Amino acid sequence: MTAMRYRLTFVAGLALGYVLGTRAGRERYEQLKKSARQISQNPAVRNTAETAAQQGRVYAGKALHTVSDKVGDRVPESVAQRVRSLRDRNVNGTPEDDWGTSNT
Repeated sequence: MTAMRYRLTFVAGLALGYVLGTRAGRERYEQLKKSARQISQNPAVRNTAETAAQQGRVYAGKALHTVSDKVGDRVPESVAQRVRSLRDRNVNGTPEDDWGTSNT
């Protein structure tokens, strides 16, 4: 009988700890989410991220030319066509990232 009481007490303690832990976890999650949103909306952070993305595109273009010179015709035509279309899109218009947003 006493063993059963200890088990029930243990299970009740686990359940209470779980409920309190999930509430505290959810509150902390919401705090982190709010902080991340505020940081991402900061103009300085946005400008820095956009500058980094633009520099990444420049370096990727340089790397493309270096690899193209070294690899030559060994690249399959489907890959070469895709690379040409990406390069033309970025040269002929506003460069876009994977999410379709411009670099402004």
